[in-house]
Amino acid sequence: MNAAEIHVEVAPGLALFVPHARRVGSHPLAVDGVSTLGHVIESLGVPLTEVGALVVDGREVPVGHIPADGERVAVHPVGRPQQVPGAPLRFLLDVHLGTLARRLRLLGVDTAYESTDIGDPALAARSAAERRVLLSRDRGLLRRRELWAGAYVYSTSPDDQLHDVLARFAPALRPWTRCTACNGLLRTATKEEVAEQLKGGTQKSYDVFARCEECGRAYWKGAHHQQLEAIVARALAEFA
Repeated sequence: MNAAEIHVEVAPGLALFVPHARRVGSHPLAVDGVSTLGHVIESLGVPLTEVGALVVDGREVPVGHIPADGERVAVHPVGRPQQVPGAPLRFLLDVHLGTLARRLRLLGVDTAYESTDIGDPALAARSAAERRVLLSRDRGLLRRRELWAGAYVYSTSPDDQLHDVLARFAPALRPWTRCTACNGLLRTATKEEVAEQLKGGTQKSYDVFARCEECGRAYWKGAHHQQLEAIVARALAEFA
C-alpha cells in the first residue's frame, strides 16, 4: 500500500525555513494519516509562530487538521499587524538580541531581556509566566510547547530588526519613558538626586535629568543623544 501524499506550497516569506528544493512552487510530502498539519509544517522547518493561514484545497483549516491523501496545502505567513490577544503587548528577548532590546526600551516598549544564556526551557517558561512574546533567531526555541507566544527575528541588523518588530506588532510607542538598562520606568529627577552619578563636566553642562524607578540609573542628553534621537525620529515617522 502506497503512503499518503500531500502537496505543500510555502509562501515566499517563509521560504528561508525550508530546504532549498522546496522554496518555490508546490512539492509532494508523505504523511502518516495521524500527525496534524501543524506538526507536518514544523517538520519542514517552519516555526508555527511564523504561520498564518493554512489553506487546504481552497479552505482555511486549523493547525490541528489531519491531512489526507491528495490534499493541496498552501502555507501563508502570519498577518501584519499581528494581534496578540489575552495580555498587554510586551516582549522577552534572548541573549543574542541586546541591541534590539535597548532600542525597544528607548521607544517605551515593555521589553524584558536575558543578558545571560539561561537555556531554552527557562526562556519559554518565562514567556508563559509573564505572557510575553518571545523574540529570537533560534528556531528550536520557538518550537517549544510551553512558549506562550513568539516570533522569529529575521535579520541580524539591529536597524532591520527594529523595523520588522514594529511593523509586525505595531506596539504603542512612548519614547524616553523606560530605562534602556533594566526596562524600568523613568521619572524626572533633579541634579541633586543624581549627583552621585555625575562627573564634573556633566554636572556643569546639564540640568535636565531622569532616573529609573527600578535601578536608579540616571539619564541626561549626553554625547550619544543625537544618535538616539535619530532612532526615535525614524520610528515615530513610520509607526506612530
